Amino acid sequence: MENLRLNVGLLRRRVPNLTSAAKSIGLRAATVSNLCTGKISIGRSEVRTLVALATLAECTLDELIIRGEKIEMIETGIKTLDLFAPLVKGGTVGLIARPGMGQLVVLAELFYKLKNDSYLTILLRPEGRYPEIDDIIDDVKHVCTSIDEVYEIIARAGNNIDVAFAADRSNVISGDINQLHQKLSDIGIENVTTFLVDVKGGAVDEDIPYGPLETLWQFDADLAARHKYPAINPIYSTSTVSEDIHQDQNHNIIQKSSQKLLRRYRELRSFVSIHGLDSLPENEKTTFKRGELLEAYLTQPFYVAETFTGIKGASVSLQDTLLDVRKILDGAFDSFELEKMNFVGKLS
Repeated sequence: MENLRLNVGLLRRRVPNLTSAAKSIGLRAATVSNLCTGKISIGRSEVRTLVALATLAECTLDELIIRGEKIEMIETGIKTLDLFAPLVKGGTVGLIARPGMGQLVVLAELFYKLKNDSYLTILLRPEGRYPEIDDIIDDVKHVCTSIDEVYEIIARAGNNIDVAFAADRSNVISGDINQLHQKLSDIGIENVTTFLVDVKGGAVDEDIPYGPLETLWQFDADLAARHKYPAINPIYSTSTVSEDIHQDQNHNIIQKSSQKLLRRYRELRSFVSIHGLDSLPENEKTTFKRGELLEAYLTQPFYVAETFTGIKGASVSLQDTLLDVRKILDGAFDSFELEKMNFVGKLS
């Protein structure tokens, strides 16, 4: 059952209102979302769930389940993304956050990097007045006001250049994004990576706020409150690239070990805040210390924020991230001062 995954693009085009459709046939929206993003593998899913999804999409199981196709990852240079929820090239990623948690800063940093990698960058501006949107347009080639304008630009570019396209959740609700994906599919364009944000913050309260996704980045209120940016939850963020990570034993082991450590560290933080660190047994003190160091390491200075933070931006390759995190897990940095771990690039 390895190398099997849902055809998320087909599901997105055929069943745009997936939450309601799933509930109408007795499927849990969270289960469907986890299948789409790879958090639940095809091998662990129930046959009846897959049959029900195929029925909704009016397709066969062979069309719904992709066999043996390797998904290409876009290495972003952002440590927490590349380690826990890699960006799928040509896929759709949803950012789930309340306002003020940094989702637009992450998007701005990604557009900065992708523009430098020769991507054509496009933003569909949401209706209404959102001054914070202006913070991300410096690295956007085309700022559009209609989905038709976006389509014309992408259609003219064809498959000659990779495209990074961003839009607001309001354009998902209106059906514009589904319409765009369908029209691009009809003319054979598959090189568009779509970023969906939510300037109003309502996505946090929905089961599948954007429909089927290849990648989901869940922002964390606690990390944002403690200024641990980018405040992306390393446990609940996920990606269909995770299916391929299982074939890379080094990445897979480090990812799973990191998530295990961070889960326990989060549990211990509540205890330590009340009873103090000295109340922990020695082995738990080590767990707490390493979790604290790893959480700090996963912060990162952004190029687009240099003017505001006074810290030079940093891009870290996936291999450097894996090497650094492995050393943190193994205790090589146990004597390292915590403050020196915050907002650094690579350590090794």
